Amino acid sequence: MTRNVGTVDRFLRALLGIVLLYLAFASGLPAFEAGALKWIAAVVGVVMLVVAAVRVCPIYAIFGIRTCPVA
Repeated sequence: MTRNVGTVDRFLRALLGIVLLYLAFASGLPAFEAGALKWIAAVVGVVMLVVAAVRVCPIYAIFGIRTCPVA
């Protein structure tokens, strides 16, 4: 697949992924102690980190969005 995630988008996704994983597993907030919210935050956090690493977003590909310069 062609890259469609730019540098700023990549940085923001990585930051969001780290924050969500922190909230899910290390924050100690009551909302994230147990239940679905903890696991939703964890899954979304991992997805954000994977997309940031590979620089390909399937949703962007579906809608034809690119945040990186055309090579």
